Amino acid sequence: MTEAAKDAAPPRAPDAEDGLLASLAVYLRPRVLIVILLGFSSGLPLALSGATLTIWMAEAKVNLTTIGLFALVGVPYNFKFIWAPLVDALDVPLLGRWLGRRRGWLVFTQGLLALAVVWLGFQDPVLSPWHVALGAFLVACASATQDIVVDAFRVESLETREQAAGMAGYVAAYRVGMLASGAGVVLLVAWFEAIGVARADVWAYGYIAAALMVSVGFFATLLAREPAGGPVISHDVGVFARIGETAVGAFGEFFSRRSAVAVLGFVVFFKFCDAFAGVLTGAFVIDIGFDKAAYAGIVKGVGFAAALLGGFAGGLIARALPLVTSLWIAGILQMASNLVFSWQAWMGVDLGALTLTIIVENFTGAIGTVIFVAYISALCGDRAHTATQYALLTALAAVGRTFLASTAGFVAAQTGWMVFFAVTALAAVPGLGILAYLQARGHFRELAARKP
Repeated sequence: MTEAAKDAAPPRAPDAEDGLLASLAVYLRPRVLIVILLGFSSGLPLALSGATLTIWMAEAKVNLTTIGLFALVGVPYNFKFIWAPLVDALDVPLLGRWLGRRRGWLVFTQGLLALAVVWLGFQDPVLSPWHVALGAFLVACASATQDIVVDAFRVESLETREQAAGMAGYVAAYRVGMLASGAGVVLLVAWFEAIGVARADVWAYGYIAAALMVSVGFFATLLAREPAGGPVISHDVGVFARIGETAVGAFGEFFSRRSAVAVLGFVVFFKFCDAFAGVLTGAFVIDIGFDKAAYAGIVKGVGFAAALLGGFAGGLIARALPLVTSLWIAGILQMASNLVFSWQAWMGVDLGALTLTIIVENFTGAIGTVIFVAYISALCGDRAHTATQYALLTALAAVGRTFLASTAGFVAAQTGWMVFFAVTALAAVPGLGILAYLQARGHFRELAARKP
């Protein structure tokens, strides 16, 4: 039997553990529930240094130029892989000894995050804009570091067949966390104003409430168990030497694998068609004649619900089927969903058609995201370098979403919307081609053999 046939071979006959009920019950396992709670904590900070902060500054009559420049405080999210080796190489003093390496880092970053959020809430956007910028930057740094640790903790604590379910729950909780710190904090501030709290204090109280929400992740960390099988950190060498060895080791271990370059290409291109179309979704909806209310209600509201359902569907697919089969399903769904936008361009201003289009796009996109992250998690099986390798791979995956997808506007301007979305569907071909190559090379059989 060829290696491709081995990868494509059907799984063993299902038993009680592999049935639908077991696939649903995986979300109730304690370690999966812990990851879900950590997802809520990870989703909280993004709006506090982004959309919610923007609303606060706009209400305070800060000029638009200054508000626009505040987008730069999100830079830590793009470069978190630079300090990820710290998380793999070093223990947090005292906390690492009491709680373990990953849990110690989690408590440390969550404490810093809560303090940064409170400090930001007590600044004045008009009188002290630089203090606000510093506070937002500190929130972003603590949040990005928390993401590094949570990703490593999730990969190390969940079994291979729990990864997709854990990620599905994590993504859903992350979105809820963003909602809580976004619309939730804004509504809370409005309520404080309605009951007579001084206008100068309402945003401080809102940010204090958001800081208290970080306790969800804090208590989840205390309830969790430290992942087994972590590396023993040698203290015979200096701190900088340890960090350097970790960074070099993470790269070296990954590139020593067979088909490493093809794997990196797959990571770049698998979600490219999704990102290529998604970067212009809002512009497309407005350009063909829909108003802002339709955009907010359907694209954001209906899309949010569809994405949540798609995430859990992706978890069930990855739980029930081999990883390579799940990736084929996700890749083909992503490709086909882009053609629905071509149909929408032909239909024009039709609310029913737009609702269906957004449901299909968000549902299939979320399936692809969860299954793809399950694959990336499977790549990071070396416990000595989990945080570093995961941060590097996710940064590489963002290449398609940022640099490659940035050409979408030029293509749409030359082709028109119907042809543009057909082109974005074709953008899935490189990723699917590399997937076929990796399957033929036995890559997924090797991954299955490496799992704990």
